[in-house]
Amino acid sequence: MNITQLARLPFSGNGAWSELRRLDLSIPFLAWVVVVPLSFLPPVLLYYAGTHYGDGFVQGFGEKEWRFITTILFLAELLTFFVMGWLIHAVMNSQQLTMSYRDAYLLAAIAPLPLWLSSLALLVPALAVSVVAVFAGLFLSCALVYQGVRSLCGRTDNDVEVMSATYTVMAASLLAWGVLMAMVWGF
Repeated sequence: MNITQLARLPFSGNGAWSELRRLDLSIPFLAWVVVVPLSFLPPVLLYYAGTHYGDGFVQGFGEKEWRFITTILFLAELLTFFVMGWLIHAVMNSQQLTMSYRDAYLLAAIAPLPLWLSSLALLVPALAVSVVAVFAGLFLSCALVYQGVRSLCGRTDNDVEVMSATYTVMAASLLAWGVLMAMVWGF
């Protein structure tokens, strides 16, 4: 699997997802090789932005306890992966769709990639850049969930059951993301 195939995942049907599925990645492999390293990006870059930009980025940004906040954020991201994998599996199997645990965790590991990568915008000391990157990450993450559910369940475009299951997973994902962001701003 190369970068071009990964870039096609949010927009393609079964081709790129089938290739990813054929790799037969285990849940521990996904956790250790994909989730843990990429979950480091937001906390590390948030710590960098908080300690280097301070109140020039957002008022009150420099006064926060960034070591504590970023540690909790990292642990919450890891927990979210395991909860979302379980939730995806439960939602798919309750919606008359069939998805294995391995495929559910594959989707749970791939879907937040754009959000993790959007944290790279924190290297630019401009709030507008970060906001645009986060919204682009959210859009791509939702597209990954839809295409992943459709492809991993072997369904066609415009399948109402896939759309319903996707909306449920996206709502839970956005809720989890909102809780993580509220936690960062609340401390």
